Amino acid sequence: MKNRIAELDYLKAVFILLMIVFHLVYIGDKYPYAKSLVYTFHMPAFLIISGYVMNIAKEGRLFLRSMGWIFVPYAVMETGYVVMSSILPVRESVGHLSVSLWLDKLFLHPLGPYWYLHTLMLCGLTYWGVDKLAGRWNRTVSVLILLALCYAVLSALGVLSLINALYFMAGVALKRTTFFAPSFWAILPIVWLASEEVNLDKSSLAGVALTYLVMSLLLAVFRYLPGGVKHSLGYIGSHTFILLVFSPVFTMAVKPLVKVFAFDGTGMIFLCVSLCICVIGSFAIAWCMDKLRISRFFWGKPRMLQSLDMNR
Repeated sequence: MKNRIAELDYLKAVFILLMIVFHLVYIGDKYPYAKSLVYTFHMPAFLIISGYVMNIAKEGRLFLRSMGWIFVPYAVMETGYVVMSSILPVRESVGHLSVSLWLDKLFLHPLGPYWYLHTLMLCGLTYWGVDKLAGRWNRTVSVLILLALCYAVLSALGVLSLINALYFMAGVALKRTTFFAPSFWAILPIVWLASEEVNLDKSSLAGVALTYLVMSLLLAVFRYLPGGVKHSLGYIGSHTFILLVFSPVFTMAVKPLVKVFAFDGTGMIFLCVSLCICVIGSFAIAWCMDKLRISRFFWGKPRMLQSLDMNR
């Protein structure tokens, strides 16, 4: 895994683990305030990082190929999620299956947790196109202005959330300027903002501030983590695509464990066991795909566990 940024892999690991934890319905229902707080910053932060590391300097054919190999696993898993949502009693259930419904969910309004990959592809392709269009103009200013306008149009068409696109664009802007400054002092405004539920909204200025401050605090913590912890989180952070794609399978599969660990009123045993199952299970599927030599048909890479970058 060449040219990786350890701090970014660490941040991605923290946010992907938080995503999995609060995709566990039992935990989300048991700790609604914590869920609201985490939902304020974890995916916005992911989108910022995605915008920051998006490589549009690739030759056009290679860039489009990288987007295509995000689309393949997205299409397979989104299709599976739509089908299962028509069978299982989930919150985002669909009444009936049809080709038009499937196409709508696949290309316009994704169902379930795979919306992030849909957003990533739309934002990435738009960013690449705008950068080519900007040409010799004042690149930073022109690209950001044109990008904002394009995202606004896609939002008006109903195929992209404007606030999610703007978080992605913030990462683009940061790459052209500077990145977050680590600071333990960030804990003070985080506590102050998080104390009021009205601030737990990623679309508000308070939500934007919380996203920035949490990333700043986590980067300060990173400096003092033991080497083994850094390595483990770095490995998870460098393989977030696998967890994004496969963890929903396990967040649904572990639901029966709620009764098994009902004796623990805090839900923490269920959380820890389920999180391990989701992470290990997701990596196990990827490992099996590598061994069976089918990864190249799903990810576009012969060995997914050797080198993975969500924004290849």
